[in-house]
Amino acid sequence: MFRKSVRTRDHMLRKPVTVRPETDLFDAIAKILEHKISGVTVVNDEHKPVGMLSELDCLQAILSGTYYGEEQGVTPVVECMTSAVESVLESESIIDVAQSMLAHKRRRIPVVDSQGVMTGQVTCRQLLRAIRDMDIPDHKPT
Repeated sequence: MFRKSVRTRDHMLRKPVTVRPETDLFDAIAKILEHKISGVTVVNDEHKPVGMLSELDCLQAILSGTYYGEEQGVTPVVECMTSAVESVLESESIIDVAQSMLAHKRRRIPVVDSQGVMTGQVTCRQLLRAIRDMDIPDHKPT
């Protein structure tokens, strides 16, 4: 039996970097670079997740000409993000979350409360730390 908590709420980032759907793509890229992260969650006015924007989404948008389209104006994140966003509840097991992330090839997943409001985020890094810190019998880090 694990001696440490396996609940998502105990291992999530409590203040992850987020952007809004109307955020300019290059402003979102600046946040990604500034915080040295691989992507951000896109949230609406109620702070509910509505999309994910990854480095790859940004790169694809720039290379495909989305940003330098006919109008050459501001391209909002909503035009480049992945809108199929999955989230997990704070009470879910990090083992279940890890399995879901692997199955869907996701590097991050928003954590929400029972109303669907984002309260944090779990990334692969948080999961690796949580698993490392578990008191697993016969396992001693070298």
